[in-house]
Amino acid sequence: MPHRLRKTRKYRGSRVCGYGRVGQHRKSGVKGRRKPGRHKHLWTYVIKYEPDYFGKRGFKSVKQKLLGEPRIINVGDLEDLAKKLEADGRLERRDGIPYLDLKALGFDKLLGLGNVSQPLLVMVPACSESARRKIEEAGGKILGLPEAPEEPVAEE
Repeated sequence: MPHRLRKTRKYRGSRVCGYGRVGQHRKSGVKGRRKPGRHKHLWTYVIKYEPDYFGKRGFKSVKQKLLGEPRIINVGDLEDLAKKLEADGRLERRDGIPYLDLKALGFDKLLGLGNVSQPLLVMVPACSESARRKIEEAGGKILGLPEAPEEPVAEE
């Protein structure tokens, strides 16, 4: 809007600018964007009762920003995932055992919540010990993990 059409141009020199008595619109603050006075005279209230009012705290490392949050899946969800892939016709079988490539499906880590009853071959970049144990107890195998080095036997 051009300056010459603004209402304030019309009221120059009128002292009240169409608001009537002088004090009617004082102390009302800035409406809409934030609670008035929080950055000025009410800051002690904010510090005491609303400590998170003033934005962010701490920092995120560059590594966290680049890698993002890891996508996880639990052992209990693998059978449902295998059934869904089989219904879509995308389930691959190796030696008659369902093969799940979790990295290709968008998962980064396998965790051990839940149970698995059928043997599964699972390709995953990382998994917890409980997840590995549950898969192996069901007759399946975890693929794609670096093997843990054998502990040397002390010779006497």
